[in-house]
Amino acid sequence: MREIRTEVEIDAPAERVWSVLTAFDTYDGWNPFITHLEGELRPGSRLSVTMRPPSGRAITFRPSVTDVQPGRRFAWLGRLGVPGVFDGAHAHEVQPIDATHSRYVQSERFTGVLLPFVGKVLRRTEQGFRAMNAEVKARAERVPA
Repeated sequence: MREIRTEVEIDAPAERVWSVLTAFDTYDGWNPFITHLEGELRPGSRLSVTMRPPSGRAITFRPSVTDVQPGRRFAWLGRLGVPGVFDGAHAHEVQPIDATHSRYVQSERFTGVLLPFVGKVLRRTEQGFRAMNAEVKARAERVPA
């Protein structure tokens, strides 16, 4: 198992950060990592997600939503082929710090038989997380209250 976890503190309330993260139809205009996301945030539903890691090719996949805590967290499980080959459990969390500040945490836990061979992919994925985090921060801090 390998986990990537990034976080950023944001000078905006958690509700505003949540609204930025769940406005999927705007991702293509600002998100450098997840350039397309559509579907319903409901456990068991399938999403359509296109990711473009830095210096990498875009990949589109259809993960299953595994958890939704409105205003706080949503997560999905993506797989390459059959279970156990290369699986990624991805989570987006918004943590309130106080009434006007929050923290955005993006993480993914990878498992599967291909894990020893995908170091470059994981490094690019972490770079993508960091780029997206910076844009979530910028967008949430720029949006009027």
